[in-house]
Amino acid sequence: MARTQTFTTMISIPDPLHPALVHFPIVLILAGTAVAVAAVFLRRWHLPWLAAGLLLTGAAGAAAAAWSGEEDEESTGKLSARAEQILEEHEEWGDRARNLAIVAGLLAAGAVVAGRSPKVARGLGIAAAVAGLAASYAVAEAGHYGGLLVYQHGVGVSAPGAANPKAEE
Repeated sequence: MARTQTFTTMISIPDPLHPALVHFPIVLILAGTAVAVAAVFLRRWHLPWLAAGLLLTGAAGAAAAAWSGEEDEESTGKLSARAEQILEEHEEWGDRARNLAIVAGLLAAGAVVAGRSPKVARGLGIAAAVAGLAASYAVAEAGHYGGLLVYQHGVGVSAPGAANPKAEE
């Protein structure tokens, strides 16, 4: 018996996508920052490589999360003035987190590339750690505002027993 399935039925894509994507870059940026800070003090165990990999992957994930947030924003419907303000803060902090993670990742990669010049590599490593700390703060702020949207204003939350209009299409 031949089984035919389309790709979309084999892999279920979450709807909304943003909450499913956002948690990976959060972890990668926080872990990458911790490793970047450790790499400033411990120049062994390939920590600079690990910091660069985590921060660059976190930055790529943050770009995907920011994109999905923009896409999902269209389906939020009418929001109160306060929820609109919180959504704007969430978006701005998310953009800051993405941009700072990109900077931190590039600086960490620069520290790896400059490995044969210890002073330059150390300076870039310190800069990567500082940028990572700033990105981590931005991640925390974005998460705070995202939490306010969900838990205080119910954005993205369906009422229990409510039909999913997209599932009925």
